[in-house]
Amino acid sequence: MRFRLLFLNAALLGTLSFCKPTQMAPPAAPPAAPPAPNLTGSLGIAGDPADATGTTTGGTVLMGGSTDVDEAIRWMVARAGGGDFVVLRATGTAGYNSYVFSELGGVNSCETLLINSRALANAPEVEARVRGAEAVFIAGGDQANYVNFWKGTRLEDALNYLRNTKQVPIGGTSAGCAIQGRTYFSALNGTITSAEALANPYNSLLTLGRNDFLNNPYLADVVTDTHFNNPDRSGRLVTFLARLSQDFGVVGRGIGVEEATAVCIGADGTGKVFGRGRAFFLSQNGSANAPEACASGTRLHWNRGRQAVRVYQIAGTPAGTGTFDLNVWGNGTGGTGKYFYVDQGTLGSSN
Repeated sequence: MRFRLLFLNAALLGTLSFCKPTQMAPPAAPPAAPPAPNLTGSLGIAGDPADATGTTTGGTVLMGGSTDVDEAIRWMVARAGGGDFVVLRATGTAGYNSYVFSELGGVNSCETLLINSRALANAPEVEARVRGAEAVFIAGGDQANYVNFWKGTRLEDALNYLRNTKQVPIGGTSAGCAIQGRTYFSALNGTITSAEALANPYNSLLTLGRNDFLNNPYLADVVTDTHFNNPDRSGRLVTFLARLSQDFGVVGRGIGVEEATAVCIGADGTGKVFGRGRAFFLSQNGSANAPEACASGTRLHWNRGRQAVRVYQIAGTPAGTGTFDLNVWGNGTGGTGKYFYVDQGTLGSSN
């Protein structure tokens, strides 16, 4: 009997152990609040975030892409009066921050803004940040993004205010250089090769904007092109000038800049060429020398005795000793002259 009671008691305890109330998990934490929207597109800042002001001097930097030209960035820094340097881009990272602020120095801060939508380009916070800058540099990428996202926005207004009213240096490399002229290759339908442009100057890929974006001094009726050590760029730049002549009746001009090279245009209109490559200054050879044939669906013909387009090329140097006067589109120093012409869709050159 005693063993039976012990067995029953053990069984009862086992039953009770299975009937213990289930412990409830603690209530889940409420979901974290979404991060505050980045209304400036800032990728970060190097240096003092407090706004600084300084005496600035206007200027424009046209850089040909690939390796940045330290001397050209220093040229901008020297004109920024120790103020704030802003880098604009639509893709990419904040790599310029440490390069400008730490490696080159001379500015209060360097901040990169990633402006990849029209909403950001129209944000008052972005406009205020850009208007407060003492220098602005536009990184490489795809100029179609800059046209699609920035043209006709508060950001465009801020850039034109900086260059023409506040008088600060503004520059760009690759795609950031391609939008600096008042006439510009927008690449809205993609890029175009020289062969395509010369074969049909009205190819749908050849999209030009004119007098509706950046308003840089000395660059009226000027198209800029980059990576010019690629031989494929020369023919398309000549075609851009032919379109300026044909469509608008103006003497078109162009500036082609090789990689690792920069043209720095001062407040007086003098361009200095820095770097390891060359810069090319092109102009229709007088108003009487318009293209012989520039029409849709036909090859460009612009011969004019093999002297259709005047070219002055200058090799860059660390000191920027070679110069070109954009006021008169001439008076170059340290370079050599030649001509470009197009014979039934084929680009040629002569001395």
